[in-house]
Amino acid sequence: MSSRISDALFPALLCLALAGCGSGAGAGGGNAAASSPDGKDGYVSCALGGSSKWTRDCAIDQEEDARGKALTIRHPDGGFRRFAIVSDGRGLVPADGSEQARITSAGTDGIEVAVGQDRYRLPVTFAAPRE
Repeated sequence: MSSRISDALFPALLCLALAGCGSGAGAGGGNAAASSPDGKDGYVSCALGGSSKWTRDCAIDQEEDARGKALTIRHPDGGFRRFAIVSDGRGLVPADGSEQARITSAGTDGIEVAVGQDRYRLPVTFAAPRE
């Protein structure tokens, strides 16, 4: 399955709006369902292991090294997913493992990223359509 976002949904995803996302430290967590994927407290909503219940239990970290920008989403059980942030029209690609990311819209300010049975709601900034 392709991880490319359709041209209608995604004229150009320049960057994840994660500047406000902390290092995962913070008092987030808990089981409060969140409809907004803001991530400002260092946590984002996730539905793990095929669950239909969204919780705000996944800590989010953004880092940058010589290979580029990366995003790590940490599960409350100690598991995690790493993604590379790319500017080739896909937005995110898994940095580890062989499973593809499926990306769909989650409102006007977010995307839903699914890998395997795990789903995450992440904040994004959409660029103006290309001319």
